[in-house]
Amino acid sequence: MSPREVVIVGYGMAGARLAEEIRRRDPAGEVVSLTVIGEENQQPYNRVLLSTVVAGSMTPDAVRLQGSDWAAEHNVDLRLGVAVSTVDRRMRTVTLDDGSVLGYDALVLATGSRAWVPPVEGLLVDGQLAPGVATFRTLDDCERIVSSARAGAPVAVLGGGLLGLEAARGLAGRGCQVTVVHPVGHLMERQLDPGAGGVLARTLRGLGIHVRLGITASRYLEGDGLKLDDGGHLEADLVVVSAGVKPETTLAAAAGLTVDRGIVVDDALRTSDARVHAIGDCAQHPGTVSGLVQPAWEQAAVLADLLTGADVAARYRGTPVVTRLKARDVDLAALGDVHAEPDDETAEVVCLTDPARGRYAKLVVREDKVAGAILVGAPDAAASITQLFDRGAPVPTDRLALLLGRAMPSGASPAASPADLPGASVVCRCNTVSKAQLVSAWRAGARDVSELASATRATTGCGGCRDTVCGIAEWLASTT
Repeated sequence: MSPREVVIVGYGMAGARLAEEIRRRDPAGEVVSLTVIGEENQQPYNRVLLSTVVAGSMTPDAVRLQGSDWAAEHNVDLRLGVAVSTVDRRMRTVTLDDGSVLGYDALVLATGSRAWVPPVEGLLVDGQLAPGVATFRTLDDCERIVSSARAGAPVAVLGGGLLGLEAARGLAGRGCQVTVVHPVGHLMERQLDPGAGGVLARTLRGLGIHVRLGITASRYLEGDGLKLDDGGHLEADLVVVSAGVKPETTLAAAAGLTVDRGIVVDDALRTSDARVHAIGDCAQHPGTVSGLVQPAWEQAAVLADLLTGADVAARYRGTPVVTRLKARDVDLAALGDVHAEPDDETAEVVCLTDPARGRYAKLVVREDKVAGAILVGAPDAAASITQLFDRGAPVPTDRLALLLGRAMPSGASPAASPADLPGASVVCRCNTVSKAQLVSAWRAGARDVSELASATRATTGCGGCRDTVCGIAEWLASTT
């Protein structure tokens, strides 16, 4: 029997991960003949780490997810620098903009999302970004930002969400005078409540980043800066737009698939056409928060099981996401229901705030389990609460001690003690890698962090677990 023809449209984080997962289950391509189409003319890279490229702490090559020879070595027909122009679902073919036509048994849309540019006069000229304006979404964007950002020069960042703040911190690290302009009354309003947003703003101001809240830009003037809706003016040699993303659904809509905010999929990641699947930022699943890496990679694992037949019962049920702000000198984690208030009769809400020291901790408990939390400047509490959240374990009776980082989950230990960390503890949430898996990989011959990353994929997501993985590697080295 000939292998199934599977075509993946999109060679970003989700598409590349799916290709890896398929070849992990079907190394010789006996079950799946795989073609991957990438519109960008380069190897996939980790978008989560783009802020480190802007900051200068990592090079573009350091954030690559695959080497240039990966596809050839794994029997993958990789086509870069081309786009799919049409999908013919009746004939089960895709036509590329170079004129070639490919047949498929299963088609996967991993088209991701694109930066949204708000309707501010002057940001776009004839549909293109004006000189002095850059979005923050791709490696090309990073190159444009870095080439325009000069130490001491004023820079405006439009958007006080996760990506906007990471870009702002990276630019501040380059010596730029950064101002964040955010239309809402507090930062990261999706992940933080007003109290936490206020503490975060104060922390950023202490790092030299100005924050303007409840204000929008009304006009961009090239070489001058921004006119604000309160009548003020903000000088800016560079404007970085990080105001959100929109799922890339153009191809799906043109093919007649059901599209809402994204491409609607079920638990088998099927669209309204059972032969067409969608994963990552472009897909809309009821249990998914868009724009984060962990759901995309969990979806890739499920879909690889289904496409290769490794587990035909595999289903994606959603991802309980922990959001972390990846910015130097800022420790922030948010998870679950962050907006519950102390007067919520269905929950127990405990909150501590210490703005002067940049600390804010909020815990939401339902049925004696963590339902949500916000931790700013509280890494020990964040580690403990995240463990409880991951495991669905009962919360210690002394909630206050937990928020202060003094109470640990049953059988757990502080993150700074890898020797005592339970084997089942999840070290890398992006890839669901436990301490036990890292130990097993070490015993199998992975003897440093890079080899552990290759064997388990720990540290290859948001990078937030790298210090813990380093600690485990050092502990293992000291015991051999």
